[in-house]
Formats: sequence, C-alpha cells, structure tokens
Amino acid sequence: MTSFIADYAGASVMPSPNHGERANGRKPDMILLHYTGMGSADGALDWLCREESQVSSHYFVHEDGRVVQLVPEARRAWHAGKSCWAGETDINSCSIGIEVANPGHPGGLPGFPDTQISAVVELCRDCGSRWGIPAERVLGHSDVAPIRKVDPGENFPWQELHFAGVGHWIDPTQISGGRFFQYGESGQPIEALQSMLSLYGYDIEITGNFCERTKGVVEAFQRHFRPLLVDGIADFSTIDTLHRLLKALPKYSHV
Repeated sequence: MTSFIADYAGASVMPSPNHGERANGRKPDMILLHYTGMGSADGALDWLCREESQVSSHYFVHEDGRVVQLVPEARRAWHAGKSCWAGETDINSCSIGIEVANPGHPGGLPGFPDTQISAVVELCRDCGSRWGIPAERVLGHSDVAPIRKVDPGENFPWQELHFAGVGHWIDPTQISGGRFFQYGESGQPIEALQSMLSLYGYDIEITGNFCERTKGVVEAFQRHFRPLLVDGIADFSTIDTLHRLLKALPKYSHV
C-alpha cells in the first residue's frame, strides 16, 4: 500500500508498511495512546514507517499538533504488542493506536504541549464518534501491558482529555494515611483488590496474594488514574479511586 485517503480529515498521510488484517473482521472499539519515548519526533515517525521496525500506529501527533496517519483505520496496526484488556489478548485487532510525540521516561517525562493535547482530543473525539468507542475504552499502553510498558506516562493529562469529552476519569481520592496493602501480603482484602482491578479490565489473576504482577497492575492503575504517587502500594486513595471508577460504569453501577 503506497498511499491512501486519511480517515481523519485533519491528518496528512505517511504510509507505513507495517500492518495487516484485523482478526475475524473486528472493528476498532478501543483507542490506545502511547508516547514515542524517543528524543526526536521525526526519528520516531521515521522508525514507525520502516519495514525493519515491525511496529506502526494508525496516527502520530507531533508536538505542534500536526497529525499524520500511517495506517488506515480498517487495518490492524502493530502498536500494542503482548497485551490484554478485559480478556481480549489481540489488542491490535480491536484498537486504534495513536503515538504522541514525547520523549517520555527516557527523556525525563517532559510535559505535553497544549497544542498537541488539543490535537489528540480532536482526533480521539473524531475516531470515537465514528466507531462508537466507549469512554472507558480510551486507554494507555501501560493499562493493557502493565510492567512491560509505562507509556504515555504519569504526566499525560487524562483529566484534560476527560473534561474535553475523551476517556473515563474521576478526581482521585486524596492521598492520606490509613491501612494499605503491598507486595508480599495476602488475604481476602488482596483478593477483593484484584477482583476490582479485573472488573475494570486489567489483566490480573485473583489469587489473594499481592505478588509482583499485582504490584505492577496497581502501578499501571495509579499511572493513569492516581498519578500523583505511583508506588504500587494499594493505599486508601488508590482503592477508593478504583471503587468510584467502577461505580461510574453503567455495567458495574451496583459495585
């Protein structure tokens, strides 16, 4: 495929060869956000368009707000890797991948320019409207691949996106003292925590043991929904924020 017409009117086209068929005729019902994690936006874009990289995304958003489409939305871009959400393990087949140019953790977690975030919002709103994507299925790479991935990072302004009509969010519960659960503990409260994380969509076994995986999933949750402190410890703020998020979902309003 040498060229195609952009699905999003605000995008220019720079085709990547790295894509395939969506499995079983799947249509996208998720938007997955990434940071590039490279020092140069142009270098990251070039890499996504090289066959040797074997990676791609549907869209790329520059710091100045320019949007480039690399893969048609009807095709399966290669951006999620080994990942899982709500039992779905082929995230590439059910998602639209958006790479946001930002050096990320390797570059010291710089902020995202307002112009760039405005462009991300408009792109997500357009994709979400055309495909009927629920707010709670606008996620970060770290949500679907805890431990393995940490992007788009704790500095990504999820709250701003939500206020602009993109994604699921509630104001996190204030950090305070009180009982907390951490690596090495076990028991019914850990089982309840794991159950709530699983209900929300995170890939976690309900064992009652606060293992390394549980710590990593808690960190992923905090990175998205309680970013002020990402430490993998399930304190009251983390647990209460998770509980309130679940209650805000229509299908779990009874939780």
